[in-house]
Amino acid sequence: MPINNVEGKSSVDKESDGYRMHLMLCAGTGCVSSGSYKIKDALERELAKHNLTDEVTVVMTGCNGFCAQGPVMVVKPDEIFYQRLKEKDIPHLVEEHMLKGRPVKELMYTPPAEESVVPKMSDIGFFKKQRLLALRNRGLIDPEVIEEYIARGGYKALAKALAEMKPEEVVREMIASGLRGRGGGGFPTGIKWKTCRETPGEPKYVVCNADEGDPGAYMDRSIIEGDPHSVLEGMIIAAYAIGSSNGYIYIRHEYPLALKRLERAIADAREYGLLGKNIFDRGFDFDVTIHCGAGAFVCGESTALMASMEGRVGEPRAKYIHTVEHGLWDRPTSLNNVETYANVPLIILRGAKWFTSIGTGDVADNPWGGSKGTKVFSLVGKVQNTGLVEVAMGITLREIIFDIGGGIPNGKKFKAVQTGGPSGGVIPENLLDLPVDFDQLTRVGSMMGSGGMIVMDEDDCMVDIARYFIEFLVGESCGKCLPCREGLMQINKMLNDICSGQAQEGVLELLEQTCNMVASCSLCALGGSAPNPVLSTLRYFRDEYEAHVRDKKCPAGLCKDLITYYIDPEKCTGCMLCARNCPQNAIEGEKKKIHKINTDLCIKCGICRDVCNKDAVMVK
Repeated sequence: MPINNVEGKSSVDKESDGYRMHLMLCAGTGCVSSGSYKIKDALERELAKHNLTDEVTVVMTGCNGFCAQGPVMVVKPDEIFYQRLKEKDIPHLVEEHMLKGRPVKELMYTPPAEESVVPKMSDIGFFKKQRLLALRNRGLIDPEVIEEYIARGGYKALAKALAEMKPEEVVREMIASGLRGRGGGGFPTGIKWKTCRETPGEPKYVVCNADEGDPGAYMDRSIIEGDPHSVLEGMIIAAYAIGSSNGYIYIRHEYPLALKRLERAIADAREYGLLGKNIFDRGFDFDVTIHCGAGAFVCGESTALMASMEGRVGEPRAKYIHTVEHGLWDRPTSLNNVETYANVPLIILRGAKWFTSIGTGDVADNPWGGSKGTKVFSLVGKVQNTGLVEVAMGITLREIIFDIGGGIPNGKKFKAVQTGGPSGGVIPENLLDLPVDFDQLTRVGSMMGSGGMIVMDEDDCMVDIARYFIEFLVGESCGKCLPCREGLMQINKMLNDICSGQAQEGVLELLEQTCNMVASCSLCALGGSAPNPVLSTLRYFRDEYEAHVRDKKCPAGLCKDLITYYIDPEKCTGCMLCARNCPQNAIEGEKKKIHKINTDLCIKCGICRDVCNKDAVMVK
């Protein structure tokens, strides 16, 4: 394809396609699992019924981000936001809004603490403070149509790089941008590209890490599902910069929708001449192959990922052998993650100076001097608005959790937030005003990681939280090095003893020593960062650990071996609700008489407490 022939037509380009209305229906994994394709069928049936198919069209987009409200749909150009759609809602919706021009309030979003609906998407708090770079095409294009990506400026950066810049200039622009790897390490992307380019050895490889195994994290999956060409364009530019003709995307097989859209995007890019031989008639060859991983968490580590691609067991090696010099098949290899590549086209198109105007610090003389651009987080846990958010570096945790996330549900009190995935740290309430960037999170004992953010309320036990993450990491450790393999098991045993009331005095000091040993002696980042959940909770919530060890009590009332359920006779009305729902028949009492829990039969499942509408079931 000639460079001046990059053009397309977007779904929301009203004037060019003749539709007066576009129904942008979310087709990310969350909304698909909630039935968005059934909603699409119902919409198309009703539009046909009212002879509206020439005026109104349905577009299946990537993830909208507001996953808690799915399936969601935005009506263009009105910007009306509909949420939690059901098939039965569609006939009324089409007749009222699409036929008669009367938006349906009952299907709009109402903030939890308010009574009035917020009709327009741009006025909803969840979207207001976000700044979209990697997610710039979120909800605006059909990810399975390459012309829509092109219509939004897609592949213009590639055309600019190939037509106007030498590879060395592309590398210099990336260094000047200060873009740090979004996979967790935060290594400056431009420096990595420069080293790989200057390292002798052929062929060179470009690898995209799309192996995302953090519990509760789905940033990379959503970017691929919603905008796969942004990742491909970033990879092609990287290949041009370092001098590579071969690229690979390592993606876990648990991402079937992302995989399908990626395969479609690669096929379309080849058809357009954007992958393959002589791209843009510039004598530059590059193509991409997909490699499916089996879903091992450790394969997110660069050397383990490459071992897996070579057909070996996914185990890491010592990091002093750099993959940019000795990577895939012992050749120079540049590896970045999905989000990093998605940022590259914008930097090339709009320039490093524009990119450095966003974020924290100063990278003019030192690419490590700040955190530039934005970061995508998956906001989950005890927060009103769970979903995918992209924010400028430097925004505070409070703004993310309360302004965007809508705060803590059910009137509960915020307790902590865990960032950085299972190897990240837990940050307490007094640090809510911490600016979020690579360096600030590390300073307080956590890390950016790939972008998982889990919010906790007053009912969460910090010892139990640490135990949960360590149990996950014990299962995911590859077992190659002894500090990680045996150390994590010992840490897990100590946490189990603490939660069950079996731990003795001195265990906290031993726990801390073992964590420090594992962190300093492990072979790779999995072991090196694995103790973070324990060390950070010991640092900020030591009193909870001491209560478990010395007083044999769980202050949050969560650790089963340290609590007892009972019924407050002052509050019990004898409604029988708890007794009818108890799976063990452990609750004694007659109708309109005070009930009592038989502690010998009680398994402490908490169902009685959940169903009691008088708050009569207590924990001590």
